Amino acid sequence: MNIRVGDVLKLKKKHPCGSLEWEVLRTGADIKLKCLGCGRMTMQPRSSVEKSIRSIQPRDSAERM
Repeated sequence: MNIRVGDVLKLKKKHPCGSLEWEVLRTGADIKLKCLGCGRMTMQPRSSVEKSIRSIQPRDSAERM
């Protein structure tokens, strides 16, 4: 799966703050995500993030909003 820094991911499960959207800050074997609802940052294994993705909003379209 092609996940790049700056992409906004919409995940299947809600964060406790209620947001479904996360910004990708770092990629590799682990992915660093920032919640767009509350600003909390977390590192998760790439495999678990890829399983929980509902949609990917590429970096280019995120900048236009």
